[in-house]
Amino acid sequence: MSISPDIFKAYDVRALYPSELHETAARLIGRAYVAYMESIEPGRTTPLRIAVTRDMRTSSPSLATAFIDGAREQGAAITDYGMAGTDMLYFAVAEHDFDGGVQVTASHNPGEYNGMKMVRRQAFPLSGDAGIGEIRDMVVGGTIPAPQRPHGSYGTADMLDAYVEAVMRFIDPSVIRPFNVVLDAGSGMAGLVAPRLFDRLPCRTTKLCFEVDGTFPNHEANPLIEENRRDIVERVIADKADIGIAWDGDADRCFFIDGDGEFIAGDFITALLAEAALLKSPGSAIVYDVRASYAVKDTVARLGGTAHMNRVGHAFIKRRMRAENAVFGGEVTGHYYFRDYHFADNGFIPALLILELMSRKGKTLRELLAPLREKYHISGEINTKVASMSLIPGKLQVLAERYADGHTYTMDGFSVEFPDWHFNVRASNTEPLLRLNLEALTPELMAQKRDEVLAIIRS
Repeated sequence: MSISPDIFKAYDVRALYPSELHETAARLIGRAYVAYMESIEPGRTTPLRIAVTRDMRTSSPSLATAFIDGAREQGAAITDYGMAGTDMLYFAVAEHDFDGGVQVTASHNPGEYNGMKMVRRQAFPLSGDAGIGEIRDMVVGGTIPAPQRPHGSYGTADMLDAYVEAVMRFIDPSVIRPFNVVLDAGSGMAGLVAPRLFDRLPCRTTKLCFEVDGTFPNHEANPLIEENRRDIVERVIADKADIGIAWDGDADRCFFIDGDGEFIAGDFITALLAEAALLKSPGSAIVYDVRASYAVKDTVARLGGTAHMNRVGHAFIKRRMRAENAVFGGEVTGHYYFRDYHFADNGFIPALLILELMSRKGKTLRELLAPLREKYHISGEINTKVASMSLIPGKLQVLAERYADGHTYTMDGFSVEFPDWHFNVRASNTEPLLRLNLEALTPELMAQKRDEVLAIIRS
């Protein structure tokens, strides 16, 4: 079966099953992954130790088996943890000193997709800049080297109890107030983990879509799409809940709804989590992405921390966090990273920290957010399709010329700052899209400048 190079993305493998990603491809990716990992450790004399996990998609068991077969054929020793969230793979790899690990998942994509997220030692991600491109070239080009070791071993293990204990250590459960909480697992991996955490808290919980089911019978597990939030929003309002929390399919991201049913932008959650982190670790460094609201850097400055803006993408955020020894890092898309979680992202620690912050301050989520919403007016991410990727540099150049009178920088795409507004425009890593994030100090100016910039992008 042919294998398209297009299944290899900037941060993972992701494609339609079985027309684009199938068991033959998975087995070859298993071999190529091991070959790449061995290439970065020349002279190694022992087999690579690799952890493998998978999500709940109906195609995940057979794809995981095929990957494992390929990895063992190439000589790796495999520990199979079975069904788990992606952040659980990070925990297993870093906590138990594996040489690497792979989660079979398509994250938030619909059920007909699948893919793989691959990491090396300490759960540091492979990316298009380091690892994924080499694996792609070996698989597509038929250049996987012959195995240098005997067929690798296979064993199984479980980590759920240890993982839950590690996550719970981020808060003091005794301070949590008995909030009324609505949870939506989206039929994904949060249905496996969330009960184990929330059963240890005094909160009254309403659980939606907690039956783990890779056919997604209720809605897709992508809370960034409004229609997928309809159930939790309606239930939060009906129950007069204090907060709603939803997860994506592989449960490495969580999203928040306030008591009025309003979805909370990831910028503002990053600001609140930065506050929670700095209350526990005063004076620490915080990393945030170039798209974010000024709410993040202003919050960090107010609390005596040091804010570091960084380019988008988990490989870049994790690298910068290590360089700065940052206690926390956040991206507006709902990825939140923690130094004490091996600098990896986690989908449950943020939920617990927000509940703890609400408890310690004696405020609802809406009350915590009120000062941010009054001061910072954000557009959210607005995508514009362009005819081809080749047109994107020209579009960015037009923006650079139009706004040359501002403070401009090109850390990731094009950004410009003026005294009362700023924006970032960057290209998608995988599609012919330009993504705009814009903020202003009044809602009127935000709307005016949003439309102005979009008109240039779409001209």
